[in-house]
Amino acid sequence: MDVMGDKATLFETGRFVQPSGEEATPDERRDQTADAVETVETDETVETEETAETGVTVETGEAVEEMRLRLAAAADDAEATSVLGAMLLRRGDLDGAEPHLRAATAAGDRAAANNLGVLLHQRGYADEAAGWWRVAAVAGSAAAAHALGRHCRECGDEPAAEYWLRQSAEQGHALGAYALADLLEHRGDSGAERWMRAAAERGHREAAYRLARAMDRRDPRSAEGDAGDAKGTCRDGDAGAVAHSEAEQWYRQAAARGHRRAALHLGAILERKGELKEAGRWYLTAAKDGEARAACALGFLLRDAGDTENAAIWWLRAAQDGDGNAANALGALHAERGQTQTAERWYRAAMDAGDDNGAYNLALLCAEQGRTAQAEQWYRRAAYAGHREAANALAVLLLRGGDTAGSEPWFSKAAEAGSVDAAFNLGILFAGRGDDTVALRWYERAAAAGHTEAALQVGIARLREGDEQEAERHLRCAAGGGSAEAAYRLAAVLDARRPPQPAHELGEIAHEKTECEEWYERAAEQGHRRAQVRVGMLAAARGDVCEAARWYREAAEAGSRNGAFNLGLLLAREGSEPEAVVWWTRAADDGHGRAALRLALVYARRGELAEGQRWADRAVSLGPGEVAQRAARLRDALRQELSA
Repeated sequence: MDVMGDKATLFETGRFVQPSGEEATPDERRDQTADAVETVETDETVETEETAETGVTVETGEAVEEMRLRLAAAADDAEATSVLGAMLLRRGDLDGAEPHLRAATAAGDRAAANNLGVLLHQRGYADEAAGWWRVAAVAGSAAAAHALGRHCRECGDEPAAEYWLRQSAEQGHALGAYALADLLEHRGDSGAERWMRAAAERGHREAAYRLARAMDRRDPRSAEGDAGDAKGTCRDGDAGAVAHSEAEQWYRQAAARGHRRAALHLGAILERKGELKEAGRWYLTAAKDGEARAACALGFLLRDAGDTENAAIWWLRAAQDGDGNAANALGALHAERGQTQTAERWYRAAMDAGDDNGAYNLALLCAEQGRTAQAEQWYRRAAYAGHREAANALAVLLLRGGDTAGSEPWFSKAAEAGSVDAAFNLGILFAGRGDDTVALRWYERAAAAGHTEAALQVGIARLREGDEQEAERHLRCAAGGGSAEAAYRLAAVLDARRPPQPAHELGEIAHEKTECEEWYERAAEQGHRRAQVRVGMLAAARGDVCEAARWYREAAEAGSRNGAFNLGLLLAREGSEPEAVVWWTRAADDGHGRAALRLALVYARRGELAEGQRWADRAVSLGPGEVAQRAARLRDALRQELSA
């Protein structure tokens, strides 16, 4: 029984796929909050940065500015007092900032009220901070409205949170727009995207990233989309292309602002487009920022370019940061080098990182070494975790051990999970039991997913049923997938429809090749012996002796008795009877009755009556009926001649 699936290779799918739900790591959560801290405000009219044209260092400029502000504050300048408080707050000098902020707030400075709230919040006085934020927000501070909205959400008061965040967002505050979008998205409100876009357009990098991710999910061509969605109309395809392009733009904006996951996804998009150099740059950017998946992807990019040494460096970096896929890649690299112990160590590291492929790859390694019991153990571990290829491989292993009953559930589990090989193997399993109906159902399922041998089996079944149209469709799929047997059978179907061709003399080229001849030739070139014989016959019919002899010889040397017989006929016709006898002898020894009869005639003509009689006896026993009758008459005549 020919069971597929035992030649599996390193499982490398999902190189750039975010885990389901995109649960953020602690580092990623820091990325998300980096754009969402409370804003320390200053009056918009106050210049807070020295320009490079002054020729003064930043430290000196700040000291001079601080001295100027302190003098102005001492003179009861409320605006200078507010700016001085904000400067000290940014520096982390809470004790120094608080009296200045309180003084400016008492004088009615809106920015000071917001900043006082920030200071109190940092000290742990959330409720008091909210009071000052409310004062500033009512006075029109977008930053205070954002901070107050976040506070309300943290307290569970979502209506109040939405009110204040909307106030902030409508004033053009990027953080307010992002926080409002996040709140609405949590509720499933369709208005979330509008505010996420507004925040992204105002430079909020996390908003740009999340907007791009949302577009990626809607794009049917994305790796995470449903493949069935890709069969939409041209208009749908155009819309998908626009969304894909816009997603790339938002990824690019977020990546340019230092968002490492955006850089990872941008690299993946560029790699799919074939822009490998730029993809590598973004992977490198994200990897240097600590994104393990980017380091892993960069390793694959380098490996594909032939630089395995640098690929291993980045895989090592990613694996040490807990990337299971990188650990698997390192395991495969060491396995290829024959360093099986090191490979096993990395496969185990992949398992420790939660990557089921590690168990599967470890099972493959054990199977290659003949450690069947351990291979079964690791296949089981991966299969129980839902690894479909491991389930199929485990079923193959059990089937080879004679456990048919134990293999069937694992084949079924793998097939239901989408393993095409498992579906085909189930077809083989049921066909072996004589249950052709169930076998055909599994063959059809595998064929629909593009399995070449399954399509061949469906085509053969439809031929038996007389459904030539369906048979041809499946045979074309299988032949196009590289099946020599399917190409031969398809050619035979087309051949049966051809009108009879007029006979031609040897050496006369009669016509161009038909489609059926092209399929015969494709099968013949793949080593299909019957196709080689048929191509030889068609060449002979066209009068192309050299081509016919070439194909007959290839078939004969591959063990085809019909090829040997036909080659003998061609050689005899061309006057090379001694060589023809050699090929007829080979064919007759393989059970070809007509070849045995030809040999009997040759030896009879030569006067070697005993040898002729021996081959005539052989032809009688081999048949077919017409040959047996002629051989019997020849044998009797030779016997009489010998006894005369």
